[in-house]
Amino acid sequence: MAHDQRHDHQHGPTHGDTHGHSHGHHHGDIDWATMGPMLERNAELAAPQNREIAAWLHTWQPEPALIADVGSGSGSVSFLLAEIFPKAEVLAVDPAEPLLERARERAAREGLTDRIGTLRAELPEGIGALPPADLLWIGRALHHVGDQEQALAALAERLAPGGAIALLEGGLNQRILPRDIGFGRPGLQTRLDLADDQWFTRMRADLPGAKAVTEDWPTLLTEAGLRHAGTRTFLLDIPAPVSATARAQIISELARRREMHDETLTPEDLATLDRLLDDSDPQSLHHRPDVFLLSAQTVHTGLKA
Repeated sequence: MAHDQRHDHQHGPTHGDTHGHSHGHHHGDIDWATMGPMLERNAELAAPQNREIAAWLHTWQPEPALIADVGSGSGSVSFLLAEIFPKAEVLAVDPAEPLLERARERAAREGLTDRIGTLRAELPEGIGALPPADLLWIGRALHHVGDQEQALAALAERLAPGGAIALLEGGLNQRILPRDIGFGRPGLQTRLDLADDQWFTRMRADLPGAKAVTEDWPTLLTEAGLRHAGTRTFLLDIPAPVSATARAQIISELARRREMHDETLTPEDLATLDRLLDDSDPQSLHHRPDVFLLSAQTVHTGLKA
């Protein structure tokens, strides 16, 4: 595939592999070579959900020639899109070179180098480097841009005539345990949601060129010059008992949130999290039979005339 440009980047999280609200840190703080496997494991768990989304997108784009996966991470969703749209070329777009290298290595292993390429680009600076695409998949990357309206308008300009944007924003935070887990104060996950929301508000405020905007994504798509074609929410439902892969991912995600909110949560809630993460504790996530994974992701589509 011809598109394999490289662009320097400064910072900005990417969530293409997580396909979920995985509140991360800035690029400069993350060892992406180490994060790659965790992101791919998460994408593996979310694959049924992503397949359902991709099948829904056939409504507007049955045979796109070029798909750009913006905020692709190591390209797990890019490969899924290549499978769902077998005639399309797919461009994995991300600022983290170690993750793009993983995508290129996988494309070589699977004999897909003629269909899957990479573009190193930061949002919003690198938007102009995107070739005209028939389908832009933007998986929870837009909210890490200070001026979301401007970035969305710039992305809309990169659509080919008749092209579609699939914007993954919104939905519901994941649940992994009952409300009362038998120790600690009930409602821990609700309080984690609040801590996430506070973190997210600070993250947005600290972004370069941060601009507050009502998160009415259909209206924002319309204001970007597109026709809002549809909004739908997709469920990921992995009931207990979960697989070893799902359990490992759930533990990794909760450990990351425990670290993020070390100065936000109460000592009682931190102690509860420590028990949940302690492999030697029979009530931890490592051993509990009631661990599950339930989340909802919302997708908004916009069409270019």
